[in-house]
Amino acid sequence: MIKSMTGFGKASLELGDRTITVEIRSLNSKGADISLRLSSGLRNYELELRNDLSKQLERGKIDLSIYIESNKVEGSVEINTELAKTYYEQLKNLAQVLGEPLEEPIQQILRMPDVLKSERKETDEEEWKQIKGCVNEAIKQLNAFRDLEGQSLKKDFEERFTKIGTCLEEVKTLDTKRIDAIKERIRTNIDEAIGKNKIDENRFEQELIYYIEKLDINEEKVRLKTHLDYFIETCKEASPGRKLNFISQEIGREINTIGSKANDAQIQKLVVVMKDELEKIKEQANNVL
Repeated sequence: MIKSMTGFGKASLELGDRTITVEIRSLNSKGADISLRLSSGLRNYELELRNDLSKQLERGKIDLSIYIESNKVEGSVEINTELAKTYYEQLKNLAQVLGEPLEEPIQQILRMPDVLKSERKETDEEEWKQIKGCVNEAIKQLNAFRDLEGQSLKKDFEERFTKIGTCLEEVKTLDTKRIDAIKERIRTNIDEAIGKNKIDENRFEQELIYYIEKLDINEEKVRLKTHLDYFIETCKEASPGRKLNFISQEIGREINTIGSKANDAQIQKLVVVMKDELEKIKEQANNVL
């Protein structure tokens, strides 16, 4: 069963007087591009988180955020007096330059960066185990989202390959008449140009065979059908995204070759339809894990 790289998961946990909320998002990417948003108390576990995310989610542009909301201030609070003085002098000077009164300077200064410092305790191992369980629950939800998206992708692939397969069968039908039509057209043109009785039949047949061989698309038809079957079969493998991209490229080569060799307006119309469906498949395949 194929999985999409796109997903979202969220989980929350009540830990004492704090609420822990974990949100994780993923989009398609060639590798594991992991971005973490953590509080300072969880920085010691960043490497562990990255390894777990890479192992469980494999690929994708992954954004993990852990929010901690507390109902009270943890630890003691200190005021950086020297920094507060500096802010006050700057505000006073600015008020003089602008000719405006300096109103409620203390309230303004307390909102400035780093004026208030709160000592926060580091997360201990027991708390981390519970937070990690919350992270795993969010990952579980994200994977469920990926599975659901993967089912939609697989259904879309099957529908589009059915259309390509139908076009291929029509190409096969048209191809049985194409060579005879080309032979007849060439003979008619030569007869009109130099006359029927002036043609060396042996030489004509040799040249015709050489020309027709360049227009033969039997191998391309067989290889295209094989690649189509291989793509659907590969969808059953685990994490087939990269392989599906390679197979799509091979399918494109065969379709392009049929179009360039066909020398037939009806077949080329079918080739255009197949190429259009394939481009949509390639776009979707880029999102497969």
